[in-house]
Amino acid sequence: MSGRGSPALERSSSCELMSEEEAAAQPGDSISVQGVSYTIREHVGAWWNLSLYYKKQTRQILKDVSFHIESGQIMGILGSSGSGKTTLLDAISGRLGQKDNFFGEVYVNGRQLKKEQFRDCFSYVPQSDTLLSFLTIRESLTYTALLTLQKRSNDLIKKKVDAVMAELSLSHIADKIIGSRIFAGISGGEKRRVSIAAQLLQDPKIMLLDEPTTGLDCLTANQIVSLLTELAHKGRIVIITIHQPRSELFRLFDKIAIMSVGEMVFYGNPMEMITFFSDCGYSCYEQSNPLDFYVDLTSVDTHSKERELETYSRVQVIVSAYKNSEIFSEVLATIERTKCMKELPPIPFKNKDSPNAFYKLWILFRRITKNFSRDKMGITMRILQNLLFGLFVAFFLLRLRNDQLKGAVQDRVGFVYQCVTAFPCTGILNAVALFPPLRAISDQESKDGLYKKWQMLLAYIVHFLPFSVISVAIFSTLVYWTVGLYPDASRFGIFFAVILACHTIGELLPLVLLGVIQNPQVVQSGVLLINLAGVIVGTGLVRTIEEMPTPFKILRYLTFQKYSTEVLIVNEFHGLNFTCGKSDSSTAINPLCGFSHGIQFIEKNFPDALSWFTINFLILYAFLPGLAIIAILSFKIRDRIIGRQ
Repeated sequence: MSGRGSPALERSSSCELMSEEEAAAQPGDSISVQGVSYTIREHVGAWWNLSLYYKKQTRQILKDVSFHIESGQIMGILGSSGSGKTTLLDAISGRLGQKDNFFGEVYVNGRQLKKEQFRDCFSYVPQSDTLLSFLTIRESLTYTALLTLQKRSNDLIKKKVDAVMAELSLSHIADKIIGSRIFAGISGGEKRRVSIAAQLLQDPKIMLLDEPTTGLDCLTANQIVSLLTELAHKGRIVIITIHQPRSELFRLFDKIAIMSVGEMVFYGNPMEMITFFSDCGYSCYEQSNPLDFYVDLTSVDTHSKERELETYSRVQVIVSAYKNSEIFSEVLATIERTKCMKELPPIPFKNKDSPNAFYKLWILFRRITKNFSRDKMGITMRILQNLLFGLFVAFFLLRLRNDQLKGAVQDRVGFVYQCVTAFPCTGILNAVALFPPLRAISDQESKDGLYKKWQMLLAYIVHFLPFSVISVAIFSTLVYWTVGLYPDASRFGIFFAVILACHTIGELLPLVLLGVIQNPQVVQSGVLLINLAGVIVGTGLVRTIEEMPTPFKILRYLTFQKYSTEVLIVNEFHGLNFTCGKSDSSTAINPLCGFSHGIQFIEKNFPDALSWFTINFLILYAFLPGLAIIAILSFKIRDRIIGRQ
């Protein structure tokens, strides 16, 4: 984190003014946030308005925020939408993107944190629950523990999971499926507790939670905050943001912070809050919820310019009163005393005994496989989608013939065209349907330091490969011999290998874009268009290679459809002999018959396919590791983009 001045010089000068008693004070764990400000640069207009889009303006998200909290306390950050609550949590946890626009210091136990220490110091529970739907609570927590604490024995991990479930009142539903919107599982409040439990596995001393009551009914929200209060009173520091607090929560908070337009309007204990606002001339009505009352009082109303100016001026008056109050002066003095302790306590890092990268891959693979193995609809789709397509093709073609007057060449060419078109599409649909939930989980868990995002990606690739093999094997076995393709076992093997490559490439292509683009529907549309363009340019079946414009002739070498088409054409047509009607005479007699041998069709339409057969096959399979590597790089690019936002 960067600051305006030299923290070391400021500390030495301020510590000289402290008395020996103050400097020798030894409180417990503490967090001190001092003078935190954060600005962003954003476009003035929408992307279609070029004159405004390329102009940028600076917007202040946080402005000179300071507070201090110690172990055994729970702090509630209140404020209306857009007040800066979540950004303040991101600042505390070191998750802000544009580091150059951040000013201020974050201290833990009087020590200013280094960049690499934030992740291992703070436990962060985001607003949305990112959990795998088909795992039980016990399984979900056990896999998280294995990713974090693998060097412990299985018995110790089991005891740890059981202890955390007991602490969060989850033991009685430990073997229930988590569920999703599509099928029933545990309740929203129980999912919140599972997310908190996953963080507790590392014994964090400092817990940050963003809107833990969002989407919950009033009773459940109250239970969650009560639970967090109990966790805090066991020697932890708990900081939560909350949007609509119930009046019952008023006395649960040890510290309350009220945010408005990025500024700290008030920070102190509940009774100090009532006294402060009463002194400012804003006494809470007897029948009102004081938390709601003061949040409404300090919110800026943007419904009209007049109301915006009026309410903003009121907020600034209250902010000025707070900055000049004894409450704020005591906060700053406490921060200085903490920094000036003679013997600074060690930073309370989370317990972490992380396994090696290969073991993490194994755990991720096991977790993904167990989760998807319980998805009956998903497994049915992955296994039967190619079977259904194969049945349609088999009934449509019935039996291929060698008579050119009855479509011997046309039917085979059409069949090859369908294979290189349809199978990437089924792979695309699989990836877009199944991978986004895993990506959401990897986004969260990678920020917690459990593993790298590429490890989740690689585990998913290893997971779907057996399903692809089974699905393509069912199709190939059914269709190849039923419709009467070239009757040779080795050629059947080549056919199966090419179809498998096309299907697998279809699953890998969306992963490349999902690393950068968040919206799965956009990715699906984009990849389907890429596949269609590859079919048109690469196959040579829509327009012959000789008639293609030169740029497209060059471009086709970048498409996997070129190589799969040429291998399939050679595999089927080489060695075939065609007839022309009932006569076995030369095709030259009937102008409707173009070829008497399959090799003639190959030489005319794909002149280099026969000599490049092996190379084409190898290049086709080179797409698989190539796309996997590009997908991994896309996730790294996304991390860099997010880091610069």
